[in-house]
Amino acid sequence: MTISAFFRALVCATLVLGVPSAVAKPFKVLVVMSYEANNPWVREIAEGIDAVLRPHAEVTYFHMDTKVDPANGPKRAAEALALFQSLQPDGVIAADDDAQALFVVPHLRGKVAIPVMFNGVNAAPSAHGFPAANVSGVLERAHVGESFAFIKQMVPTVQSACFMTNNVPPGLSLRALVEQEKDTYPVRAGTFHLVSTVAELDSAVAGMKGTCDTLFVDSLEGITDAGNAPMNHAQVMKRLRAGFPGPILAGNRYQVEQGAWAAVVKTGQEQGDTSAEMLLKAMRGTPVTEIPIVRNVRGQRVINVTAMEAAGIEIRPQVLRGAALVREQN
Repeated sequence: MTISAFFRALVCATLVLGVPSAVAKPFKVLVVMSYEANNPWVREIAEGIDAVLRPHAEVTYFHMDTKVDPANGPKRAAEALALFQSLQPDGVIAADDDAQALFVVPHLRGKVAIPVMFNGVNAAPSAHGFPAANVSGVLERAHVGESFAFIKQMVPTVQSACFMTNNVPPGLSLRALVEQEKDTYPVRAGTFHLVSTVAELDSAVAGMKGTCDTLFVDSLEGITDAGNAPMNHAQVMKRLRAGFPGPILAGNRYQVEQGAWAAVVKTGQEQGDTSAEMLLKAMRGTPVTEIPIVRNVRGQRVINVTAMEAAGIEIRPQVLRGAALVREQN
């Protein structure tokens, strides 16, 4: 047989017998986000999920918008359930606590056979009844003590700290974390302020003068202004910066980009890719009961160069090593 004849025969055999598909039939995954699509934290989580799942799954996103429209949370959860029933996914990822309380716990936990992975959960997992036979996931914990140690490298005079969040479940969870950890912090932990309105924010800031060298903030979105409209994080941070003269620290990178001085940040990408890896493992056959709940471990040091320059702070080269430097967004 000539070489050309051999290859013609090989092609014919391939056409008759077929070849295995290079890409397996993709899984279908529904991702239910607690917050709005343009929320920076949500975008980070989606980046992590997509990096892991897009090669293997058709991913559908649903946003409950509970940070900007909490009153309609139950209605949006009902819409998420209708989407789940029509989509019939092979797995679900639910991000942040509202999606657990309004969607996973009443509709999926222990009630469906498919695996469900959470991420961004600030509460103790037991508060949602996790783990469950079909539910595991990733807890979200702020790097509070690490952030205080970081700012002391740049502003050694910092000795005391206050805290501020919106009066929402993630804020309450952060308060519980601070209460648990505060004796290990390199600064004295002062008052933890839970605020819902800009008037409460202004009052809290006025009370901090002379009592706190630095302020740690998180979950500020949704605080309402004088007209009862929810404010985004950048708006709240601008208000804080006008009233609090010292270093402001935060839990997330976008919060540093929008006005906080520095932080050792947790990342949504870690929450997203870790929960996606866990879900992929479960969809491929590993029982959810054999996939333990984990918490975020990665921390990224971030410095707001704009804020540091405005405060006249010169940062030593050894502090800059390995840190991400950002310019404040307008």
